[in-house]
Amino acid sequence: MGAISELNKAWGIEGSLSFKLGKGDMIVIEIDNAFAQASIALQGAHILSFVPKGEKELIWMSKDAVFTKGKSLRGGVPICWPWFGPHASDSSLPGHGPARTVNWKPVASKDLDDGRTSISLEMQQDDQVKAVCGHPLQVQLHIIIGKTLEISMETKNLGDTSFTLGQALHTYFNISDVRKVHIEGLEGCEYLDKVDGFARKKQDGAVTISQETDRVYVNTGNQMRIIDAGMKRAIVIRNQGSSSAIVWNPWIETAEKMGDLGQDGYLNMLCVETANAVDDVIELTAGATYVMATEYSIEKL
Repeated sequence: MGAISELNKAWGIEGSLSFKLGKGDMIVIEIDNAFAQASIALQGAHILSFVPKGEKELIWMSKDAVFTKGKSLRGGVPICWPWFGPHASDSSLPGHGPARTVNWKPVASKDLDDGRTSISLEMQQDDQVKAVCGHPLQVQLHIIIGKTLEISMETKNLGDTSFTLGQALHTYFNISDVRKVHIEGLEGCEYLDKVDGFARKKQDGAVTISQETDRVYVNTGNQMRIIDAGMKRAIVIRNQGSSSAIVWNPWIETAEKMGDLGQDGYLNMLCVETANAVDDVIELTAGATYVMATEYSIEKL
């Protein structure tokens, strides 16, 4: 418990932010302020929960998620960085990069003047992680907990050559029934359909889910809305520094093969991911910094 005490001493905030030991002996940040409660694991800087006061949980976590060192967690907000999906040239490297399975360290925490709480985390890089990344990079995640959940991911190129950056916030949203929700804001956008051999298609109307869905939308706008009549709410997603979005639900057969999604878990989750992927990867020049950000809020229907 010495590490917990040191973290609380250095970065804890009396009455709003504390470090605790969570499932699988993972260190977890607990935030509780006038606006919301939230939980964040230091492994992967993984947001596990965000509950605005008077509202239902925004984030979905699988009841069968395995909390183990070095293993990605099923649900929450996994971080895909510094590439999305398989590595472009080396299939032996981890899918979605190393960020979601390694430890992050706090670098700043603060209660803001308006009562919100901010925490900043930086990915720790040992020699093995540096070798996997293959390029000197620094990445920080800045999280603000208030009536809304604000997340920004800041990547700096520490090298003397450019780097092609791909990334995503692989957010699992908590919904009533995936068969009865729809997504607004992607009408008319082109997308690559992974389930259909990466065929490029065009979205006609709102996005609905009735089968396995794994799509990368390109040239998107800066706002999407998940309309959930069952919960009588819309989840609003506002993005900056991103013009691609992933929509994913594994449906029945793939969910059963995954093993950690839980019984019928696919019905109550929907991933709508803020990303820089496919046509939207970033050419990060030497010394440059790039920020991709998103804000999640709830509107009553």
